[in-house]
Amino acid sequence: MKMQYFKEYSQALGRDMECKVYGHAGRPVLFIPCQDGRFFDFENYHMSYHWAPWIEEGKAMVFAIDTIDQETWSDKSGNPYWRIRRHEQWIKFITDEMAPFIREMANRCNGWEGYPGIIAFGCSLGATHAANLFFRFPDQFDGLLALSGIYTADYGFDGYMDELVYQNSPVHYLSNMPADHPYIGRYNRNKGIICVGQGPWERPETTFALRDIFQAKGINTWVDVWGYDCAHDWPWWYKQVEYFLPKLLG
Repeated sequence: MKMQYFKEYSQALGRDMECKVYGHAGRPVLFIPCQDGRFFDFENYHMSYHWAPWIEEGKAMVFAIDTIDQETWSDKSGNPYWRIRRHEQWIKFITDEMAPFIREMANRCNGWEGYPGIIAFGCSLGATHAANLFFRFPDQFDGLLALSGIYTADYGFDGYMDELVYQNSPVHYLSNMPADHPYIGRYNRNKGIICVGQGPWERPETTFALRDIFQAKGINTWVDVWGYDCAHDWPWWYKQVEYFLPKLLG
């Protein structure tokens, strides 16, 4: 498996950010680690092993990045007004800096011209962030694999709400989206998969809320609920990756 490491200064964040790229060709995938995670978690937690068949066959290139959750969603003692604004800087880092980098590399490696779509992938809080990117920026992120996420910002902001928290809380902004909003057609042209179990440490309530919103709005994003044996843990995410990737990349 081809691997490349990058470290670049982010104007949006005012600091160096690291990433690692796995693969030589295929659909570009942005991997967002679990809460407080680092780019190397994709490899250290062996998720790269379970993506390997698709990476090695040139069906996917995975771009693993850092979170800044310790400054934002996890910093419960911090001021939520500033924490959500720091989080929005991280979103800008992804959309304005990482996404162009990903598209340029994917186009070059695949011999494409102008191919824009990126798949957002994450587990736990990484799934929360991935789904938010998919629903906020459907022109940039045309694929989603979100495993065991929580889809309201209440998890990080404990009931605090302002315009930026709202923009990062899919259950809130999707529930208020008009049924004729042009994004709904875009969601339905894209391919999104959201999965949650009902076993130990899983919190499926906001996934159920999304499922209800999708049914009401005519959004075809696939919500798949696994059983009471399915835990919020890596072994189950490995199984889900192996189950869903043929459907997502096919």
